[in-house]
Amino acid sequence: MLPDDLACVTYASGSTGRPKGVAVTHQALANFLHAMRELFPLGAEDRMAAVTAVAFDIAALELYLPLVAGAAVVLAPRETAADPGKLAALVRAERVTVMQATPGLWQALAEHDPRAVARLRVLVGGEALPPRLAATLAALTEQDVTGVTNLYGSAETTVWSTAGRVTGERVTIGRPVANTRAYVLDAWLAPVPAGVAGELYLAGAGVARGYLGQPGLTAERFPGCPYGQPGERMYRTGDLARWTTAGELEYLGRTDEPAPRMLTCQRGSR
Repeated sequence: MLPDDLACVTYASGSTGRPKGVAVTHQALANFLHAMRELFPLGAEDRMAAVTAVAFDIAALELYLPLVAGAAVVLAPRETAADPGKLAALVRAERVTVMQATPGLWQALAEHDPRAVARLRVLVGGEALPPRLAATLAALTEQDVTGVTNLYGSAETTVWSTAGRVTGERVTIGRPVANTRAYVLDAWLAPVPAGVAGELYLAGAGVARGYLGQPGLTAERFPGCPYGQPGERMYRTGDLARWTTAGELEYLGRTDEPAPRMLTCQRGSR
């Protein structure tokens, strides 16, 4: 097995509705887990609840990160993950310390049993994180012990590419994770200044090989990176973003929308 060998193919239809298989290499998957270990150090005392269907690419964090870190995976049955009461009971009974979920699931759990949320390290991704929910989660968790992290990425860049700490209603998608670079570019692929909207491109070790059996679409969405090594490619997300003066990324909407809207979306183009 070599780093550039294919590790898995994740199928997603995206906004076009046309199925496409994202070819992810062992190097990209290994880098993802390395980056997540840096962001979320786990030990033998940690127990991570796995609530995401395994067909969804973000399940890779829940299944693999605890195992490579020496922690434990707590598999939640489908009916438990869909019921906030049962999920809260699982969190307590299994002494869960960290959980990744969509905003919808966090909203349900916070409304049903806020004390169950308070004991967790909260990882949010997969959907837009509403500012009000962000403030609720931040208030429930102990920032120096657990805290809330907002995650952004796509299957094309191996799950999560940026991460930002949530401390209140203001939500950003943060900064690139390890061995990942983010560029906010204009139509001529030139970087735009902080505060100016442009299209978000992602480069680095997490970029997938491309779309399986679709060279034309691969060439369109994975152009050469003018700011990397010769032959390096980057992923064109189709998302509008801008850098803040603090060096964090704000998501502004999709490039194919009639006008940019202020959003807080986690997933890139699907």
